[in-house]
Amino acid sequence: MTKTNAIITASYAPDFERCKILCESMDRYATGYECHYILVDVPDLALFKQLEGPKRKIITDKQLLPWWLYRVPKLLSPNGRRVWVSPLTVPLHGWHVQQIKRIAVAFLLTEDALLYCDSDTVFVKPFNVQDIWHGDALRLWREEKGALFAESDHLQWKAHAGRALSIPEAEQSEHNYVCTFLSWNRQTVIDMCNHMATKHGRPWISVIGASRKFSECMLYGAYVDSILKGEGHWGTDVMLCPMCWFDPAPSDEELIKFMNDLTQEQVAFGVQSFIPMDPEKFRKLTSGYKPN
Repeated sequence: MTKTNAIITASYAPDFERCKILCESMDRYATGYECHYILVDVPDLALFKQLEGPKRKIITDKQLLPWWLYRVPKLLSPNGRRVWVSPLTVPLHGWHVQQIKRIAVAFLLTEDALLYCDSDTVFVKPFNVQDIWHGDALRLWREEKGALFAESDHLQWKAHAGRALSIPEAEQSEHNYVCTFLSWNRQTVIDMCNHMATKHGRPWISVIGASRKFSECMLYGAYVDSILKGEGHWGTDVMLCPMCWFDPAPSDEELIKFMNDLTQEQVAFGVQSFIPMDPEKFRKLTSGYKPN
């Protein structure tokens, strides 16, 4: 039976123009999916509503988060940052809650698979989302032993996943699962959350939010490999969407080279949203690209 697929993008107002470019490229190149869902906070709803269409819907934090996780009013937040507080978690910033929303959306949707495309990415080649399936097995990106050598907080994220999922330290995965264009099985996400709630005797969000050093990607990967032993998934280390992560911003020539260097399997790329990048220039260069 043909699987159903959703594309998920978590975004916010400062990334709106980049998200709009992603949507344009998705409409141009992506097939094999039922709907594209954009996850935003209520204050950003009116802005993102203009992107809605027959295959694109906006979902707000109110639809995804429990009442006890509360966004502090902007005037009371340090430096105007979005901060969330609750009696069951440590104070969380917008990025942490964005990760929680990416998990929580599984309880709201009905599609079999969730493909996560960040708003600072762009499709530059045709892509059939059905290709993330091999029969009943779903694509799982992993970098073998990658958590041991990553420059970011991967080892802390690995340890957090182990605690949250009650995986003994000796059995914790050392792989890196942090990547763009990740695909998750919706039912597996729900099962993962129920596993955490059962093991700890409290809501899964409070289990994750006991620390700010966590990664939703590491949680899902650890659950699949350490708890499920890979069942229902096929592994690959091929990135569908490589990223430019660090300053300085790439020049026009460097962006063109980046696109020309994409492998046959790579259908998109991204420039991290914190890197200064004129959206109109980004749109012009990426929309004008002709795949080899």
